[in-house]
Amino acid sequence: MSYYSKKMASPVGELTLLASDRGLAAVLWPNERARIRLGPITEDATHPVLTETERQLRAYFAGELKQFTVPLDFVGTPFQKKVWQALVAIPYGETRSYSEIARAIGHPAAVRAVGAANGRNPISIIAPCHRVIGANGKLTGFAGGLDAKAFLLAMEKPDLLSL
Repeated sequence: MSYYSKKMASPVGELTLLASDRGLAAVLWPNERARIRLGPITEDATHPVLTETERQLRAYFAGELKQFTVPLDFVGTPFQKKVWQALVAIPYGETRSYSEIARAIGHPAAVRAVGAANGRNPISIIAPCHRVIGANGKLTGFAGGLDAKAFLLAMEKPDLLSL
């Protein structure tokens, strides 16, 4: 499988978008290496999945898009994919705890495994792992850093962080 990359500027720093012909495979933060292993990667700023992803991300950051429709090509274990699909289901402006995700995927005792899978989510922002917070309502780790997580949450729902 071949993969293609494109960089884009954003309010949370330069993002690297990676895609296959099947869909978006990763959104990486500045200075981040892929959280997943992918095949050969070729830079291609005109790849249709990448240009559509950039268009949707720009609309999201402008407050004009609340749900992404770009096709996703998750690369991971079946359990990870289940967690990542649960992330995609979290509505804009809402949050979930790790235990809520564990219950939603039918593994209520797998809270730590959900946390590990969340941390390896390759498609940040679009599979919104920034919407997962601690059971106490506090922000927890995020590949883009807690400042980026707080920015994304505040952008989606300004009063969300007043928990």
